[in-house]
Amino acid sequence: MLKQFRDFLLRGNVVDLAVAVVIGAAFGAVVTSLVADIITPLIAAVGGKPDFGALSFTINGSRFRYGNFLNAVLSFVIIAAAIFFLVVKPVGLLMERRKAGLEPEPEGVPEDVILLGEIRDLLAANRAG
Repeated sequence: MLKQFRDFLLRGNVVDLAVAVVIGAAFGAVVTSLVADIITPLIAAVGGKPDFGALSFTINGSRFRYGNFLNAVLSFVIIAAAIFFLVVKPVGLLMERRKAGLEPEPEGVPEDVILLGEIRDLLAANRAG
């Protein structure tokens, strides 16, 4: 049972998922900082309010605080845009290049790869002639 549990934990999918969660959390912190420290002050400079949390209205004695909702919606839209333009689009372009065969070749082919290619070419020439 312990061996199966260890095998489960060491599967590629579990490790990849754990890495993705950690990287996602770190990226979330970066995007949250972008929204709170850069985008929101820009909106405050244009609109005059750095935080919409205090916005509310009252109807028949009931107070509706819609400012926090606006903050959450704005943060969501900015985070979604950052993920789309900084992650989804670049990965999509990379995958298209890879499919089209336009992926850049690594600089400097290792010597053992060159030698293996020469051996392959020599064997093909011996079979043909």
